[in-house]
Amino acid sequence: MTHAYLPERALIRIGGSDAEAFLHSLITTDVEGLPEGEARPGALLTPQGKILFDFLIWRDAGGFLLETDTIQRDGLLKRLAMYKLRAAVDLSAEPGDGVTVFWDGEAGGIVDGRFAKAGQSVTRRPGKHGDGGAEAYDALRIGAGIAHSGSDFALQDAFPHDALIDLNGGLSFRKGCYVGQEVVSRMQHRSTARRRVAIITAESPLPPAGTELTAGGKPVGTLGTVVGNQGLAIIRIDRAGEAIADGSGVFAGDVPVSARLPEWTGLSFPASTDEAQA
Repeated sequence: MTHAYLPERALIRIGGSDAEAFLHSLITTDVEGLPEGEARPGALLTPQGKILFDFLIWRDAGGFLLETDTIQRDGLLKRLAMYKLRAAVDLSAEPGDGVTVFWDGEAGGIVDGRFAKAGQSVTRRPGKHGDGGAEAYDALRIGAGIAHSGSDFALQDAFPHDALIDLNGGLSFRKGCYVGQEVVSRMQHRSTARRRVAIITAESPLPPAGTELTAGGKPVGTLGTVVGNQGLAIIRIDRAGEAIADGSGVFAGDVPVSARLPEWTGLSFPASTDEAQA
C-alpha cells in the first residue's frame, strides 16, 4: 500500500436540512446523484463559466464535506455564505489539517471518483495517517491525467472542460441552472472546448513547471506538475494535433516532448483546425 499525506488540503462541512438542494443548485456536481462513500470533483464557477473554486465533495454524517486547498478554504466559505441567504444550511471549517491519500492496496476511506474513471483504486481520509510525501501522489496524478488547480491551471482562467471536469464526474448537464451553467452547456453542445489536459513525456527530465509548450512554433500551453520526465499541461489540442500530424512536433522550451491525452477520456487530437471545428 502506498500513501501520501497532503498537508495543504482543508475541509469544509456543509450541513442542515437544505444542504443538498443548496449545493445542487450552486455547484457543477450532480449532488442529488452523489453516492455514499465516493468523492467527486466539483467547482463553483464565475458567471462567465470559469472555475472560481474547485474541490472534491462527498457525503458525510448526513451532510457533505468539501475538500479543497487551504488557500481556497476561507474564500470558498465566504462565497458559499453569500449564496446561503435564508436557506437552512450550516457552514464551517473542519478542525485539523491535511488529507491522506492511499493507493496500491486497501486502506478504507472515501473512494476518489476521478481516479476510478481512470481505472485506479484511490481512497482519501481526512487527517494525517502516515508520512508519505506528495511527489508520489503527483506522479500518480500525472499518469492518470488529473489536473490540480494552482499546479496545473490558475483559478478564474480555466473552464471545467479544460481540466476534464466534464468527463470525470464533476460537471452535470442534466440538472437545472447553477452559476456559469449556460456557458459550459454551450461549450458542450457546440463542441468548442479547445484546451484539454495532456500528459507530457520527454526522453530526459522535463524543464520546470511554468515552461512554455509550443507546437509548430505556436504556443499551446504551459507545463504544470512535473515529476522526472513526465508532467501535465493544459494545451490547445487543435494546434498540438496539427503539429503531431505534420511532424513538426511539440516542445517544452527547446526539449522535444510527446503529448498524449488520457486514455480514459476517449479524446483524441484533431489532425487539423477544420477537424477541431467540426
